[in-house]
Amino acid sequence: MSLFSPAAHAQPFFLKAAAGERYCLFHPAVGACRGGLVYVPPFGEEMNKSRRMAALQARALAAQGIAVLQIDLYGTGESSGDFADARWELWLADVALGCQWLAARLGRPVGLWGLRLGALLALDYARAQQALGAPAPQRMLLWQPVHSGSSYLTQFLRLRMASDMLGTDGSQKTGTAALREQLREGQALEVAGYELAPELADALDALELAKIAPPPCPLHWLDVVAAEGRPLTAASAKLVTAWQQQGAELDAQAVAGPQFWGTQEIATCPALLEASSAIFSDGAHRAGIDSSGNGDNSEAIHAV
Repeated sequence: MSLFSPAAHAQPFFLKAAAGERYCLFHPAVGACRGGLVYVPPFGEEMNKSRRMAALQARALAAQGIAVLQIDLYGTGESSGDFADARWELWLADVALGCQWLAARLGRPVGLWGLRLGALLALDYARAQQALGAPAPQRMLLWQPVHSGSSYLTQFLRLRMASDMLGTDGSQKTGTAALREQLREGQALEVAGYELAPELADALDALELAKIAPPPCPLHWLDVVAAEGRPLTAASAKLVTAWQQQGAELDAQAVAGPQFWGTQEIATCPALLEASSAIFSDGAHRAGIDSSGNGDNSEAIHAV
């Protein structure tokens, strides 16, 4: 089946949460269900730019017997709340909610698939679960993980700087240091149409992937590079090596294509779709997924 062909009709619904509802899109497995993944989306406008890629990959995985749940985090997409009220802790709770729903739906443990800051959120969730003595995700698919929340926040704040430079006098009115000072003083900032709360900024500043121990589950790391044959970035290669030395069951590879989450127009990266699908294509032995045939049913989904 083509990666670009819908495997089955996705089923939209709203999932009840502690604060309102979360919009979800469920892609049921075609045939016998071999496992499930919860998709954790990226931050801000990257989420919108990535929706097509996420949908294409979810359909491809569903065609291979991997059910996928896409969830809009609190204050994003079609879910309840405003972005100004988004908090890292609420997003961690949303990941937990998605995992609980999908695991109950399928009757088996599920994994996580995260993109960019969503990958960092997924890994932070796995760390929190491990600290509680809870089971790790069944496996994790990581697309271009953000390494440093602090560096990512700096890049995001530069969007505000670029906007400020378009002032009437053409001068740069603020730098990232000044913007961070405003956040420390408790002021929310409007950045590229998103109102960033100081609490969310503080949480991002504290996140460093190098300080997170790899979770005890199979990890699949995929980076997108500009040209075929190029290796992982030096930063990614360093972290992958460190995690492998810590005993992580981790494979990593680079694929060539556009960095679709940041392109001007909506773009796709076929090589990333193909590489991700290949991870699950060789049956239960390679994918590490139970192939007992305990598939999900296909009755209509109701808000729960």
